[in-house]
Amino acid sequence: MKHLYFGDGKGKTTAAIGIAVRAAGSNLKVLFVQFLKTEFSGERHVLSHTENVTLTLCPADLKFTFQMNEKEKAQAAKIFKGIFDRSVTLALTEKYDMVVFDEIIDAINAEMLTESEVVEFITNAPSSMEIVMTGHNPSQKMIDLCDYVTEFKKIKHPYDRGITGRIGVEF
Repeated sequence: MKHLYFGDGKGKTTAAIGIAVRAAGSNLKVLFVQFLKTEFSGERHVLSHTENVTLTLCPADLKFTFQMNEKEKAQAAKIFKGIFDRSVTLALTEKYDMVVFDEIIDAINAEMLTESEVVEFITNAPSSMEIVMTGHNPSQKMIDLCDYVTEFKKIKHPYDRGITGRIGVEF
């Protein structure tokens, strides 16, 4: 089945990690792919040491997309297109039971990936493969393609008071 966790609330990646850990604990083979994040997100250390979870590489350094100029966006798009293509090949050749695409909706919205290539993969993936996606503002098409759709709605967040993300809590 296909899962989509989206919205402006905190917890999308946390939910994706939770289902990945549950699957791995049930002896399912999980591929965990992250977009628009660096190697230094806190969850990566634990996931890289979790049996049955394969974690793809992320860039060592990356600006937020709103901080990038056009040249940097083009370079980032090449990186994330490569990560997506390699992940799709790996998922299919190594027969993963679950593939998590963390922040893939944001990668689409930032024009780092095309929605059509993501739709092509998720619609043609083996029926036995669970696919989990996260991000903000998915298209109606992405919502319609998924079996589980959960929207995270922010009611209140410290960022609204100028408090930036904290290590171990937001990243």
